[in-house]
Amino acid sequence: MTTKVKAQKFRVRRAPRAATATTQGVDPTADSAGQVPSKEAAIKAFNDDKLFDNDASADGFGDAPFAGSAAAQKAKTDDAASPRPETGRTARVKGGVARALGQSDDSGGTPNLTGDVTPADEASIDAEIDTIRREGLTGRQLRMARRVAQKHGIAATSDFDAVRQLRKQGIDPFQRAAMLDLVTTEGKPPSRELTTTEGPKLPKTVDNAPKLPSKDILERLTREDEISTIQRDIARRRRRKMVLLIARLAVFVGIPTILAGIYFYTIATPMYATQSAFLIQQAESAGGGGGLGGLMGASGLGGAQDSIAVQEFLESRDAMLRLDADAGFKAHFSSDAIDPIQRLPQNPTNEQAYKVYQDRVSIGYDPTEGLLKMEVIAATPETSQLFSDKLVEYAEESVDHLTQRMREDQMKGARESLDDAENKMKAAQEKVVLLQEQLGIISPDAETAAIMGQVSGFETQLQEKKLQLQQLLDNPRPNQARVDGTRGDIGRLETLIAELRSQLTQATGGSGSLARVSAELRMAEVDLATRQAMAQQAIQSLEMARIEANRQVRYLSLSSRPIAPDEPTYPRKFESTLLSMLLFSGIYLMASLTAAVLREQVSA
Repeated sequence: MTTKVKAQKFRVRRAPRAATATTQGVDPTADSAGQVPSKEAAIKAFNDDKLFDNDASADGFGDAPFAGSAAAQKAKTDDAASPRPETGRTARVKGGVARALGQSDDSGGTPNLTGDVTPADEASIDAEIDTIRREGLTGRQLRMARRVAQKHGIAATSDFDAVRQLRKQGIDPFQRAAMLDLVTTEGKPPSRELTTTEGPKLPKTVDNAPKLPSKDILERLTREDEISTIQRDIARRRRRKMVLLIARLAVFVGIPTILAGIYFYTIATPMYATQSAFLIQQAESAGGGGGLGGLMGASGLGGAQDSIAVQEFLESRDAMLRLDADAGFKAHFSSDAIDPIQRLPQNPTNEQAYKVYQDRVSIGYDPTEGLLKMEVIAATPETSQLFSDKLVEYAEESVDHLTQRMREDQMKGARESLDDAENKMKAAQEKVVLLQEQLGIISPDAETAAIMGQVSGFETQLQEKKLQLQQLLDNPRPNQARVDGTRGDIGRLETLIAELRSQLTQATGGSGSLARVSAELRMAEVDLATRQAMAQQAIQSLEMARIEANRQVRYLSLSSRPIAPDEPTYPRKFESTLLSMLLFSGIYLMASLTAAVLREQVSA
């Protein structure tokens, strides 16, 4: 069983600290030459201090008299009789001001710690303290300033006054070196020795003096300080980048958008837009269109090419020049009533006027419905309607011109075909007459019929003569004269029939045979009949072409007539301003991305 050792309790009075070098404004760790030892030297000096080195003359009370003794009573009486020094805030402020301002007494150079402070000095001190208070210092920083002030022997009325006086002396209480110097070079408090009035000497005890921080604490403090520094730097960079971003957005997006809004709301001239729509249709043919052609014509697909052609014409320079000649397009947009941005210069060129024409005249084609939609913009509603009516008139003329050449080609072809048929028919007729004159035969059929009639008659007579000859020869004693006569008649008839038949197949007298003459005449007559039929067909085609030419094949049908508006259509103020902001934002975004990519490429 162990017995706890109990130490005898002694009533010890805390001896007042002697005025040290710290209170005199001198570092207590400084040597005789005034040099401050390093941190390692201070730690070694602290470790080398002999804990049990007791002075024989030390009784544990220092210079103070023992309580209850005659010396203590005498000191108390002297204190009561002596005048009480100033206490409170006034004395502290006076001492602080005297140290800060470096005032000295009359005897020579030593600061006058109890000198009077003027109201002007107090006002300046309060103003400086208020300025320091508005800096937003943390509690840790204020405590550090108070400790540094105590280290340098500065009597401060408050933490803020400690900061003020330290700065007056050129000391920054928040530097890392000052904090470490405060921790490592702070002097040891005077030792208090526990002794008894009699008996053996007891070992010297150490008061609760601040110990040196360990290496881990120093590293932690250093790390926290670095982290706080990095955080403050990051916050400062973020604030700077945010301010720069806001400034760039204000310069490249905000200001241009505001200028655009001012223009659209206050400067831009109101413009009036006239809407119209028309359709290009095809006329049905006289015989009626059927099948696929009629279906395409009914659906509007057949006139797609005509509609596109009309659209191209209305958007061309030719239409702009005609509109300027008829309605004064250039003069209207060059007037002083239009704002300078939309106004044409005086005596503009055709290219300048055409750019404005493209902006003010908009024509669109809808292929599903076959409609042409036109929008004409002008500074007055009457002028806008006038321009629309003129352009519709130009479109009708363009449609007529599209089919005029086709109609002219049809008439020309019909006339040429009729003329050719008539000429060939005349040539065939001349050939028939020439053959008749050369052969001396009007009709080969009649000539052939006459010859064949004669041959038939002579053959009949020949048969009769042959019968007579046979009858004569049947007599036993025929009459020779009659037999010879009959035989002579038979021979002459046969010769005559052979001559007649030879006229049909053999040429006689320098002319061709009757068969050849008949064939040539028949061919000439057939050619003549063909030419006559072709001439008749050409006459019919010419009549049909004349009918089609007189009838309009393409025509323009207005589905929505141009009517002058009673309110301005443009500018759309809010939409245009919003669009300007989006446009400037997009430009800024593209420029920022491009610059970021370039910086990345350069850095890489």
